[in-house]
Amino acid sequence: MERKLGIVASCLHGVSERDALEKIQAAGFETFFTGSYKNDDVRAIKERADELGLEYEFIHAPFRNINQMWTAGMGYLEVFDYMKESIDAAANNGIKYVITHVSSGWNPPAVNDLGLARYDEIVLYAKEKGVVLAFENLRLLGNLACLIDRYEKLDNVRFCFDCGHEHCYTKTVSILDVFTTKVCCTHIHDNCGRALEDKVNDFDQHLLPFDGSYDYEKMMRKLDEYGYAGSLMLEVSQHTEEYRRMTHEEFLATAYERIKKISQM
Repeated sequence: MERKLGIVASCLHGVSERDALEKIQAAGFETFFTGSYKNDDVRAIKERADELGLEYEFIHAPFRNINQMWTAGMGYLEVFDYMKESIDAAANNGIKYVITHVSSGWNPPAVNDLGLARYDEIVLYAKEKGVVLAFENLRLLGNLACLIDRYEKLDNVRFCFDCGHEHCYTKTVSILDVFTTKVCCTHIHDNCGRALEDKVNDFDQHLLPFDGSYDYEKMMRKLDEYGYAGSLMLEVSQHTEEYRRMTHEEFLATAYERIKKISQM
């Protein structure tokens, strides 16, 4: 199956998301996403993307203090408002998806009625705006499954599959076998996994594919099995010393070569 190939727009060290788009397009990528969520920034990026013929596929909403969504008090309003602002920017600029987290860390607050009510409001707000909200897998599968099940009958709630998170957080679970046809977008990167008993260190390295130990052949078999027709989206950047030794063009060429290899599995 032919799928679009993409990369996060913040992939180049020292280059803004908007300014990176020309290099991204020249490397062969067709689509991208951003962490930018302010409407003016999103509009400027979208205008440049349209000039280059690139698809602006989704916005990743900020997730700082995401656990506040589940705790009493007014501390949740910061991340709550970030989500709404991301949805507004997507709706205003013709961007279909907003990606958001559910919780953070190995010991987040338990799922509770207060948090569910807040997510209810976010989900309905996105529905009114015509935006699809995609929850991303992280450490705790149960928290994610609770929300996916809660909104099962809503067309605007889907799942963003992050293969790197699966590998280092929930490697004994095939996430794609759990959420099957709910997948609407992907985050693709690599890491070296982790010892199952280690819930202290963070092994979410966001390496280029094949610089770690993730099984991409298995991933592609599952995506094909469940009929996923969306893009293969890299969530990688020049965040390591090794990657920064590459020129911007070399890094993008390497990234494109590797995601292309995955797409042909």
